[in-house]
Amino acid sequence: MAILVCGHKNPDTDTVASAIAAADLYSKRGMEAKPVTQGEIAPESAFVLERFGFSAPEIVSDATDQKVILVDHTDISQTMDNLSKGELLAVVDHHKLGDVTTPNPLEMWVWPVGCTGTVLKSMYEFYGIEIPSNIAGILLCAILSDTVMFKSVTCTDQDKKAVEDLAKIAGVDDVQALGMEMFKVKSAVDGASANELVFRDYKDFDMSGNKVGIGQLEVVDLSMLDAHKEGLQAEIEKVKADGRHSVFLLLTDIMKEGSEMLIASEDPSVVEKAFGIKPEGSSVWLEGVMSRKKQVAPNFIKAFEG
Repeated sequence: MAILVCGHKNPDTDTVASAIAAADLYSKRGMEAKPVTQGEIAPESAFVLERFGFSAPEIVSDATDQKVILVDHTDISQTMDNLSKGELLAVVDHHKLGDVTTPNPLEMWVWPVGCTGTVLKSMYEFYGIEIPSNIAGILLCAILSDTVMFKSVTCTDQDKKAVEDLAKIAGVDDVQALGMEMFKVKSAVDGASANELVFRDYKDFDMSGNKVGIGQLEVVDLSMLDAHKEGLQAEIEKVKADGRHSVFLLLTDIMKEGSEMLIASEDPSVVEKAFGIKPEGSSVWLEGVMSRKKQVAPNFIKAFEG
């Protein structure tokens, strides 16, 4: 039985590309593995896979009796159902260490870089395994996506060097043009329901016993979302009512390099505690904030502790 390589719920491009790359790498190391996702992939990820000749991985959400490798997460709230009923063999990630535990030792590659794709690129090199050009292409796109074309505070020199090297392997001459093409696809909101937009890039967190959801929509121009804000606000109120203390939705303008955050919370004062800015109504503008991982989730975790 093949090992399942799986990223987090509501898969983004890094989760999908990393699952495909890790399955290839572990298979070439003698451990038969196959990539899976926990749900339908987003438009940006579909664009990237098609651009480099891949099909979307099979959807599998239950780990019962399976051998599993996790990529791009270590939080129980974001992982496969019944992970404890399977066997976790390895983790490849770039986030804080979550609450997944194992009864046995495991292989772990968890680095403070902007993208799991950067870690995987180094793993190929470490094991002396050549990166196929099509996998180099999707890893390159994953890094551009996760670092918002190097504009995010999560971006490191390792990420930039990885993109430079991967572009040569993939035969991509204009990285910026590819990045803008991707973000135009990612920015497409017309025709999508409010629910689809909220959950396009969404994660639940446990913050001092409170279930808190944080979603993010990245667009090339925030005005693209003007007609959708009312519906998005109503949707996050609905999501909050489903057993959550708070739901926050970041509307990130990648050109202005900041985010408007929509708020649905039992206690909106946590926003002021987290960012030192009092919201006006149910939203707040956060200048320079582009990363949920580094600039938003940690601030809220501290605010909920207080």
